[in-house]
Amino acid sequence: MHTPIKAYLVGGGIGSLAAAAFMIRDGGVSGADITIFEAMAIAGGSLDGGGNPTDGYTLRGGRMLTTDNYECTWELFKSIPSLEHPGRSVYEETIAFNEKHVSHSMARLVDRNRFKLDVKSMGFSMTDRLELLRLSEASEDVLDGSAITDWLSPAFFETKFWFMWATTFAFQPWHSAVEFKRYLHRFMMEFSRIETLAGVKRTVYNQYDSLVRPLQHWLQQQGVRVLTGCKVEDIELKEHDGVTMATALQCVRDGASERLELGPDDLLFFQNGSMTDAASYGSMSSAPPKLSKRDSGGWTLWEKLAAGRPQFGNPAAFNSSIPESWWESFTVTLHDSAFFDRMEKFSGNSAGTGGLVTFKDSNWFMSIVLAHQPHFAGQPEGVQVFWGYALHPDRIGNFVAKPMADCSGEEILRELCGHLNFDYEVMAKANCIPCRMPYITSMFMPRVKSDRPLPVPANTRNLAFVSQFVEVADDVVFTVEYSVRAAQMAVYQLLKVEREVPPVHAHDHALKVKFDALVKAFQ
Repeated sequence: MHTPIKAYLVGGGIGSLAAAAFMIRDGGVSGADITIFEAMAIAGGSLDGGGNPTDGYTLRGGRMLTTDNYECTWELFKSIPSLEHPGRSVYEETIAFNEKHVSHSMARLVDRNRFKLDVKSMGFSMTDRLELLRLSEASEDVLDGSAITDWLSPAFFETKFWFMWATTFAFQPWHSAVEFKRYLHRFMMEFSRIETLAGVKRTVYNQYDSLVRPLQHWLQQQGVRVLTGCKVEDIELKEHDGVTMATALQCVRDGASERLELGPDDLLFFQNGSMTDAASYGSMSSAPPKLSKRDSGGWTLWEKLAAGRPQFGNPAAFNSSIPESWWESFTVTLHDSAFFDRMEKFSGNSAGTGGLVTFKDSNWFMSIVLAHQPHFAGQPEGVQVFWGYALHPDRIGNFVAKPMADCSGEEILRELCGHLNFDYEVMAKANCIPCRMPYITSMFMPRVKSDRPLPVPANTRNLAFVSQFVEVADDVVFTVEYSVRAAQMAVYQLLKVEREVPPVHAHDHALKVKFDALVKAFQ
């Protein structure tokens, strides 16, 4: 009698959850034969949303979604039922929400005088245009290992385009030129509407409530086991005739060590690396502690597997320079409408219809966004939540004389009110929880192609890598889509599924998209 395939997934982020769904839906694997190991108390990885109205809500990050891209993500969520609308999929629920709440930012950039800048023009010189064209047309082999600053002059980083593009996607000048080029092509449709963020789509709630919870609920209905509080510390490998195979897992659960043997037909999916590893929270009265991978051990397993195995990538390319890969976010819970009322009047956008409001002259390079309320499932009437982040938290503030990294939530709110010229009284019933993330843009670090493993590395029989740190041609990291696409590729390859992974839409080849981008570049 043939023993059914069992699948084990190390890490409970969106990549693993998606891989489990694809195995069930397209690969014929029984949900009861799939186990997900997650070291944290809940699954979802970087797509998180926590807290409560009393102690304050928390969001480490916010993800930009589009319906013009994200081919694999939406194809998956067409199969996942909504938790709140019987008979609808998560995809249908999201489309309906965005038809009702249309994005059109009216205050994308704000200067030191609290003027809302006219951002129809990108502010390019002819040199900027030529350099940007040269970078966007260069091959990845030529760009390999280089930074954006290797290709663009200092003046480019003072253009309105850079202020908007950098804060929309969280780029820094020292980040990967390859990744910047990929973004220019993947989101060329957004280039011509970057000032309004009209192409941005939002989930009904935060992404944990809107994407993770329904997906996990569906998986558990299929019999998938999600073991939280279980850290996999080692993956045993056997190498024979040039083929590498995972043979066992060693993990710690509830303080006890366990060893799990893999059968000859079993599959293992590993989420290598984490953008939110070693994240830490502060409070209204304290700054977040300064942690690193030494405190979390979150990169150790990938480092162990990659040692002496170049086909498994090079984690050091991504996790060796916290000053170049970190920033800080903050989530604010309000118990009256004073701030939202003032902000909506100032911006011209009701909550959920604007995008990021970036304070261009902020030393911290700070932005905030007011989502449609409620932003959390079960969020009570009379409670409002907004999110913000700063790309330069190591610098002294304009209104608070210390780096953001050393600031409490209360001090961050004072800095924000300074930029808006709002009386601090609008924050009288606010709770601001800052979050430091040392590796949040680690996947943007300059890299060569071999630094990231393929989803299924060459000559690997039953082991796949599913994360933001794998090599997927043409697609861009720091997106939900990247993890879902990597998962779908890995599942289809290991299970030999005869179905095409949805291709990346080549919007950048469309004549109209090219023309619109050209016109925008010369405005």
